[in-house]
Amino acid sequence: MDTEKVDTLIIGGGLSGIYAASLLAAGKKSLALLEARPRVGGRILSPEYQGFFTDLGPSWYWPMINPKIENLIQVLGLKGYPQFETGLGRFQAKDGHAETIAGYPMDPPGWRLSGGMISIVRRLCEQIPRDVIRLNHPVCEIQRLDKGIQVIVGRHDQEPKCRLKASNIILALPPRLAAGSILFTPDLSYDLTQAMLRASTWMAGQAKFFALYDKANWRTTGLSGQGFSLCGPLGEIHDGSNGENMPYGLTGFVGIPALRRKKREIMIQAILAQLPLLFGQEAGQPVGIYYQDWAKEEFTATEYDQRAAHNHPEFQPPSGKTSIWDNTFHFAGTETADDFGGYLEGALSSAERAVSASIQSC
Repeated sequence: MDTEKVDTLIIGGGLSGIYAASLLAAGKKSLALLEARPRVGGRILSPEYQGFFTDLGPSWYWPMINPKIENLIQVLGLKGYPQFETGLGRFQAKDGHAETIAGYPMDPPGWRLSGGMISIVRRLCEQIPRDVIRLNHPVCEIQRLDKGIQVIVGRHDQEPKCRLKASNIILALPPRLAAGSILFTPDLSYDLTQAMLRASTWMAGQAKFFALYDKANWRTTGLSGQGFSLCGPLGEIHDGSNGENMPYGLTGFVGIPALRRKKREIMIQAILAQLPLLFGQEAGQPVGIYYQDWAKEEFTATEYDQRAAHNHPEFQPPSGKTSIWDNTFHFAGTETADDFGGYLEGALSSAERAVSASIQSC
């Protein structure tokens, strides 16, 4: 089996990995990006419905406090629009009783992106040579060599698919996922491994739902589309419409823990039974339905992610390290960000840090 050689190897095709590749592609160094899935985007997933893109991963950005993502959106020629929050909210108690309440607008205001969050990834991919991104390339082993690093692609129970050598690598995967699925030779230190396993993977224990409609009947009755429930299955709901235009939408987070969630079809039927109790009968008859359980994604979640992080965890570089192996192995990914960990902003900042370190090490 021939071994391909590149200057920099990126593992992970989510926003952080793709952004890192776009930054490095501007230089003259050789580059490859390995993505386990048959698609790019990672936890950015935006299925299309008649030209509208439903965000089943990250949905918002906050222009007032997210300068990197706001600048990138402008540079890429994309446009956003404010989250619709005009009107009253709905609350459902444990016994199922629903009542109208005052709304809770985001502070600072949240924005959605025209074309869905996947449009950022697609525009960045246009700046990356086609042969750089390798889909269906799960990494099963990373080996430190006397000079450089070797990566083995494939599954642990099968023959390797290919091998690549690089002067340095950028690991743009959630630390917990990497520690639980990749064999490192030599072993990473005990403290670093434990820190990686303890690092929550944002969204990994969550499930999201998106329902689309030809009319926003909740708006005509003075509701914002915002809702909260103590009995579920949805625990938090928002208006996910295409701005002021069709299609209109309701989207939300499933409040049932991953270990207790049923099959996809059962969950969808339960959600469709819940929505009319909050927003009227028409809410139970969407023209499009999308559901994503991230806890069942092998390239996102591990067994440690079955209990969702309902509060935003405090993220930081694992064990305080941003690079290891004499500055040839660099951590990226939003969970390793110094600031705004778990957000798109953190994905960008960690990628910039890793790219800068990789250029210096070459």
